[in-house]
Amino acid sequence: MRRLLIGLAALLPSIAMAGEIIDSAGRRVAIPDRIEKVFAAGGPASILLYVLAPELMTGWPRRPREEEKPFIASPYRDLPEVGMLTGRGGSANLETVIRVKPDVILDFGSVKETYVSLANATQQQIGIPYLLIDGRFEATAASLRLLGAALGKSERAEQLALYVEAQLTAVDAAIAQVPATRRPRVYLARGPDGLETGVAGSINTEIIERAGGRNVVEATEGQRGLVRASIEQVIVANPDAIITWDRGFYERAGHDPLWREVKAVREGRLYLSPTAPFGWIDRPPSVNRIMGLVWLAGIFYPQQFPKDLRDQVREFYKVFYQVTPDDKELDGLIAWSKGTAPPRR
Repeated sequence: MRRLLIGLAALLPSIAMAGEIIDSAGRRVAIPDRIEKVFAAGGPASILLYVLAPELMTGWPRRPREEEKPFIASPYRDLPEVGMLTGRGGSANLETVIRVKPDVILDFGSVKETYVSLANATQQQIGIPYLLIDGRFEATAASLRLLGAALGKSERAEQLALYVEAQLTAVDAAIAQVPATRRPRVYLARGPDGLETGVAGSINTEIIERAGGRNVVEATEGQRGLVRASIEQVIVANPDAIITWDRGFYERAGHDPLWREVKAVREGRLYLSPTAPFGWIDRPPSVNRIMGLVWLAGIFYPQQFPKDLRDQVREFYKVFYQVTPDDKELDGLIAWSKGTAPPRR
């Protein structure tokens, strides 16, 4: 296999390295003078690249579904599926990357040692610069600016970074006026049974917590990321609000006698997160979560954020996704995002 990769690598054009960038992991990466193609290593990276410089994309890790395509600018809806190098179910391999012939590989997410080692090994093996960009939500604006500088897209990056900073500032200011004990207690219900969730501080729930929600699933020693809960645990926790992106669970919970014991379901505060073209909560956790922050802040603190959700969605999609949804598309996108009707007894 190594001989095959070396042979394929020889087919890559000679790239003139004209500059150097220090990525989020502190790695010094030589980058080409002219960047025309970027391979996104995973879902988060593909979204970051799409909002910043879609013309540089080589494809999608997963081809957009038909219901997602109207919310993606038309030149990029039908780019090929190329798989991904990182994340769950990674399906690309180095042969695929070499055949695509990108000028740069981009990963957006963790910059811990595991990913540094992968980036270094890949870069050494096939000779393509590999950038690691910090995917923490709090680092979003800085990460946009860093990648913008690397790709020669600083003006566009600054536009997006300023938007991000304005939203974070507004939300932080509003939350600061609310005592911690008065902030809503929230449960993230993942999957068809609603019993997969994320512990407090996980990448899956950080957007809920940044919007001023208190995660009812506290992290315990040895726990991180996603965990399984029981319906009994959810009933005991009795959250004020439940957030889900699974429509099947959303539609069933109000009729389930056990879930109806939970205050959030009983009082109609079960909310379905839109997922087109990308999830507002995670799936994947990238800059798409800025829209989730705006949405959740309005749910948790409606008096502080009275602006109409339709206007906010239209603005975000225009700025970030370069599409302007019409009224019908907006209705379909956010129809279930404002909470369920309280179930009948």
